[in-house]
Amino acid sequence: MKSKSIGTLAMCAALAMVLSYLDGLIPSPGVPGVKLGLANLVVVFALYRLGWREAAGISLLRVFLTALLFGHAASLLYSASGALLSFAGMAVLKKTDKFSVAAVSVSGGVLHNVGQILMACALMGRNVAYYLPVLILSGVGAGIAIGVLAAILVRRIRLIR
Repeated sequence: MKSKSIGTLAMCAALAMVLSYLDGLIPSPGVPGVKLGLANLVVVFALYRLGWREAAGISLLRVFLTALLFGHAASLLYSASGALLSFAGMAVLKKTDKFSVAAVSVSGGVLHNVGQILMACALMGRNVAYYLPVLILSGVGAGIAIGVLAAILVRRIRLIR
C-alpha cells in the first residue's frame, strides 16, 4: 500500500474518531441514545471515494479505538453491532448503483439502530424492542442529514491515491 493511501486511511480513521467523540458531546434531543452519527459522514465518504474495504477498515478501527479510549465493553458491543449491520447494508446498496448517497446513508442510520436494538435484546431481553420505532425515525433523520453532507463531500473532494 502506498504511503499516501495509508496516510489517507489514517486521517479518515482519526477524523471519524474525533467526530464520534464530538457526537457524544452533543446533548440528546430528549430521547436517550439518539445521536446524529457524525462519524458515519467519514464512512459514507470513504465508501464512495476509497472503496468498501477501506471504508470497512475505517469504520471498524473507529469503533474499536473509540470504545478503547472513551468507552467500555458494553459500548463496544453496541457500537460494533450497529456499525457492522449498518456498513453491510450501505455497502450492498452502494454496490447496486441504484441509490443516492443520501439513501445509502439513511439505510446506514436505520440499520445502525437496528443492530444496537438487536444487541440490547440479546443482552437485556426483548422488552427493549419497543424503543425501535423511535430509533428508526431518528436513524432516518440522521441518515438524511449525514447523507446530504456526504453527497456534497463526495462531489467536491477528490482524493489522491
